[in-house]
Amino acid sequence: MKKPLNSAEEKKTGTIAKAEIEAIKSGLHSNPFAVLGVHQTPDGFVARCFIPGAENVTVMTLDGTVAGELARTDADGFFEGPIQLSKRQPIRYRALRDDAEWAVTDPYSFGPVLGPMDDYLVREGSHLRLFDKMGAHPLKLEGVEGFHFAVWAPNARRVSVVGDFNNWDGRRHVMRFRKDTGIWEIFAPDVYSGCSYKFEVIGPHGELLPLKADPYARRAELRPKNASVTTPELVQEWSDDAHRKHWASIDQRRQPISIYEVHASSWQHNENGEFLTWDELAARLIPYCADMGFTHIEFMPISEHPYDPSWGYQTTGLYAPTARFGEPEGFARFVNGAHKVGIGVLLDWVPAHFPTDEHGLKWFDGTALYEHADPRQGFHPDWNTAIYNFGRVEVMSYLINNALYWAEKFHLDGLRVDAVASMLYLDYSRKEGEWVPNEYGGRENLESVRFLQQMNTLIYGNHPGVMTIAEESTSWPKVSQPVHEGGLGFGFKWNMGFMHDTLSYFQREPVHRKFHHQELSFGLLYAFSENFVLPISHDEVVHGKGSMIAKMPGDDWQKFANLRAYYAFMWGYPGKKLLFMGQEFAQWSEWSEKSSLDWNLLQYHMHEGMRRLVRDLNFMYRSKAALHARDCEPEGFQWLSADDHENSVFAWLRLAPGEKPVAVISNLTPVYRENFYVPLPTAGRWREVLNTDAEIYGGTGKGNGGRVQAVDAGGQIGATLTLPPLAVIMLELES
Repeated sequence: MKKPLNSAEEKKTGTIAKAEIEAIKSGLHSNPFAVLGVHQTPDGFVARCFIPGAENVTVMTLDGTVAGELARTDADGFFEGPIQLSKRQPIRYRALRDDAEWAVTDPYSFGPVLGPMDDYLVREGSHLRLFDKMGAHPLKLEGVEGFHFAVWAPNARRVSVVGDFNNWDGRRHVMRFRKDTGIWEIFAPDVYSGCSYKFEVIGPHGELLPLKADPYARRAELRPKNASVTTPELVQEWSDDAHRKHWASIDQRRQPISIYEVHASSWQHNENGEFLTWDELAARLIPYCADMGFTHIEFMPISEHPYDPSWGYQTTGLYAPTARFGEPEGFARFVNGAHKVGIGVLLDWVPAHFPTDEHGLKWFDGTALYEHADPRQGFHPDWNTAIYNFGRVEVMSYLINNALYWAEKFHLDGLRVDAVASMLYLDYSRKEGEWVPNEYGGRENLESVRFLQQMNTLIYGNHPGVMTIAEESTSWPKVSQPVHEGGLGFGFKWNMGFMHDTLSYFQREPVHRKFHHQELSFGLLYAFSENFVLPISHDEVVHGKGSMIAKMPGDDWQKFANLRAYYAFMWGYPGKKLLFMGQEFAQWSEWSEKSSLDWNLLQYHMHEGMRRLVRDLNFMYRSKAALHARDCEPEGFQWLSADDHENSVFAWLRLAPGEKPVAVISNLTPVYRENFYVPLPTAGRWREVLNTDAEIYGGTGKGNGGRVQAVDAGGQIGATLTLPPLAVIMLELES
């Protein structure tokens, strides 16, 4: 046992200046790799280490060969001395204190992991595999298992990774700074999966910042904890080749797409009232959607977020599936299971803003790094959040790599991009003088436009089966047109105009609808200007807006009849479909993230009838090409009767090349109309393939006996029909 240092011995510093030792001890040294680890001198190799609490340190090679004993040159645990090595190599220390002994593999005896090509691509903004380089990744380096950590913090004076593996001591794993890129990295040997960790950052003015979660973390702690968690590389035996090849080989605009929007926390709870795990969700949600005929499940954001009532739109961990439902592998299993039955999985994705939680991206290295420093550009007044600085290539790369990450690692079928309008306009939700014009003096956010175009180009270029959908509420042109034609490059755009106009119309008392006929006919003037998705989303059933069934006018029977007619109107209208969970069975209560849907309502005929209708609409939409194959093209639609204001009747034709046409006829008043003439394009027998007034759906059972005959009366072709009250019927030409 070595005796304690006396005051004279404490003045000795060996070959290292006392000031440098003090900097190492206090965690203020900006380049510990220049001091610690193995170094070659004219007389051979020396080793230096800082192991707080140790009194003796023996150096060993990885195979256990003793290479020497180090002298303690500072009482707080700084050791150095010559060692016997034939070449530079990783080493391990055996530390002693009284009767305690422990081993420490020296992180400073390993070289860098990132290379010059990484530096070049990062600086250029063209690195498309940052998710394999940044963050925490398991690695076997020079025979040693551990984790490699990398984080971008160009203005920091020092960055350390701290966690369970080093007692959250920022002096133990101070990282190597790559000056060309602003990235800090370190290989931390012997770190295992499941360790909680964060980054300890000293800002440019020497200030110690709040501990930061890893922006690229692939797993996180369950809230209210917020540390990142080391995790193995994702391993999933995928069995979805047929599904992915199908979507990569077809024109998505000409496929039936019916989306079931889900908030994973509140679709259903388990018997204890807790969240379902991904495997439990897979066992319940996937069969339900398959039986209901939906083609896609769209999850509201599932990336890690600290606050449940944000519904995931205030994300602090873009790369980490939230811990609320289990480990990331569980989500991969969910996607694989959905694909095996032909259901795609879409994610809500939020690049428009990020929350200002201290452990997140806010002032990450002591400067406005991910966000704009000027609050006129960097603060979002609607959500009290920060706005990404799309003018920085590193920020663009961070977000674009995230989109590619979900597509590659989890085989996602698409991203629905939230709040695109807020990204496109510099004056979004701002008064005069509260925003900064672009370089040409305009209000368009040109940097954001370039980001969206690049993101879409790279997504479709690298993953042709994936779709991107914009939630964009303005008339910005060419949102869903290709970038090479001046568009933003999205595959689809939510048709917010359809949603607003139809909701406005259907909420009116039927007696007043004849004065607002144009609310339903106007949308056809622009229905093919974009590739539209028709959304009845969560936004329509929260914040006091009430549920869909509660919005409908009249007594209970009329409410259900109105809603059945609304859904059939929407499924017969050109555009892809989206319906938020619970609305398919007419949940009465407004949606709340705190509780499960009211599944008990399905025991009642009217609610079960609504569910049956949505199911039948989905399967009919999928099976009849006339209803989907030209959703986004004007040749797929033809008015039969557009201006019957007095009767509030609409009639149109859905068409597809080589397919039987389908006529959609809506009677949107409670008046039962017999012998009502409707023009049709072809004489012959037309089969009534849908009637929302059918008894099985909760209606009165009035209709046309299953068929009608269209006749040619002197060049005018049409049929005399029975139109049930507050109902939609669909007719398909038989012969």
